This record gives sequence, structure tokens and C-alpha cells, in this order.
Amino acid sequence: MRPNIVFLDQYSLGGADLAAIRALGNYTGYETTRPSEVVDRCRDAEVVITNKVVLDRAAIERLPRLRLICVAATGTNNIDLAAAAEHGIPVKNAVGYSTHAVTETTLGAVIALMRQVVYYDRYTKELYAGAERQFHFGRPTRQLYGSHWGIIGLGNIGRNVAKVAEALGCEVAYTSTSGVVREEPYPCLPLDELLAWADVVSVHCPLTDRTRGLIGVRELARMKPTALLVNVARGGIVDETALTAALDAGQIAGAALDVFIHEPLEPGNPLLSIREPERLLLSPHNAWSPVEAIEVLVECIVRNIRETFPTE
Repeated sequence: MRPNIVFLDQYSLGGADLAAIRALGNYTGYETTRPSEVVDRCRDAEVVITNKVVLDRAAIERLPRLRLICVAATGTNNIDLAAAAEHGIPVKNAVGYSTHAVTETTLGAVIALMRQVVYYDRYTKELYAGAERQFHFGRPTRQLYGSHWGIIGLGNIGRNVAKVAEALGCEVAYTSTSGVVREEPYPCLPLDELLAWADVVSVHCPLTDRTRGLIGVRELARMKPTALLVNVARGGIVDETALTAALDAGQIAGAALDVFIHEPLEPGNPLLSIREPERLLLSPHNAWSPVEAIEVLVECIVRNIRETFPTE
């Protein structure tokens, strides 16, 4: 059987070659899909692929032919998993495709903040030519070696970040947001202790009822004034207004965000008016998106479809 396959937001794979997915069935791809278009576009689909388009209970219950939901990402918070399970529809995500990509983004952001890359790039381009002195110390810089690195969520990405950070000379500890106790090579600390101990805190947990608003005013106040915060997991885990206030007040030294509560950012978001912009690195939810990672992502989608619809 060649299933009808609908990809609701294929733009989100950055123009990747989707030939291997197309070959698996009768394929229809849409660059983007508005919420009001989901049901009509998926009415005859056995397979729906979505990266960020929401499939809620109301939509799932109006798609009686649907047999598989493929999420073109790791997180599945855009799918009503309970509704899918009730209707016997498996939801398969792409596990592990972006582990190295997000790890590199995390480490790169931390090093950029420690080395004040944005400030010194601007200084060199605008003021260094013709300067009286060879060296400029407008912002103090720090080295990563010897730092305490705290990880929130020790899944595939968190564990890989821990391994690389340790290789670079950091002492690593983590906190679990799932409540599951496992034997790990790193100490597990309660969140409050981790925040007070760490020089770097990186967030790698899913967005759930337990993690929504996990880092807010109280938690930021527990961090060192020299500490850095990186969120490459999901928007909504970090309170953006509280983070802006903490950066402006000097409660923490810097932050990097690749994810936001509203994506794209809404005009007037407080993060866009921070007093010292070089203390905050922002990227448009693309930590996962190197070409090599997207190629693996396509392979994951192909494998997930073939498991449900085997080809001879």
C-alpha cells in the first residue's frame, strides 16, 4: 500500500531534498499551513508530517483515515498525544538527529558570551583601526576551563553537552525534570542547588507541565552574578520578562536563547530592548538545523513511515 502523505510545513526543513519521502507514497507538500487549513489538507492522508503545525484533538478526531503522525523534530508538544493514542494513531518523532548540532550551538554560545565576542567584534570593526594601544580590555573575558556546568535535563542532548563540557575541563552536574532517577556519571542536584553552584546553566528538557516557567524570577535570583544561562530546549521554560530584568539588573552575566514563548518573536518583546545587547545572544530557533542534521532528520522520517507502511 502506498499511503497518502501530507507534509504541512515542509519549508521548515530548509529546502532539503525530500525525494526519499516522496518515493514512499502519494505525496503532497505545503510550505506552510494555517490552523484553519489543517483538516481540509489532511482529510485523505494516512500519514501527516509536521514540524510545528499543531494537530490538536479537534483536528485528529476529524481525520478518520489518519494512521501515522510523523513529527519532523524531537519535541512533540504540538501534538495532542492523548487524542492520538485514543484513536490508535502512533506519533513518531525524530530522535537524535540534532544531538551534535544543538551541542555545538550550546558550547558556541557559552564561549561567545565568555569571550565577549559580540562586543570585541564591534570594537575591532569600528574603533581598532588607528587605536593608540595594541590591546583593548573594554570587557573582561573568562575561560571555560575549570567552570561548573549545570545541565537541566540529561537526555540525549544534555548528556552530549555534559560529555563535551567535561572534555573541555568543566565540572558537570545536572538536575532531572522528569523525576526519574538513573545512574549517571554526574551528580544530580536539586534545581535550587544546581543554579547556585553553576557558572553555566544550559536547558535541554522538554516543555511539559512540570517545566513550564521553570526558570523565573526566583530561580534567576539564585544564580551567580557571573553565571550564564542558555536555553536551546523550548520557549516557555524560561520566563523572558524575568530574564530581561535579571540581565538589566546584573543578576546574571549573560544569556543565549534559541527558543521563545512566541515564535517568531512578537514586536515589543522585552528581550529586544535589553540595555546591554551584547550580553544576550538570540537565534531564530535554528540550533538544530545544520545541513548534515537535516539530512539525518529526513532519514528519520523515512524510517518512521516505513515501519508503519513497509515497502516490498
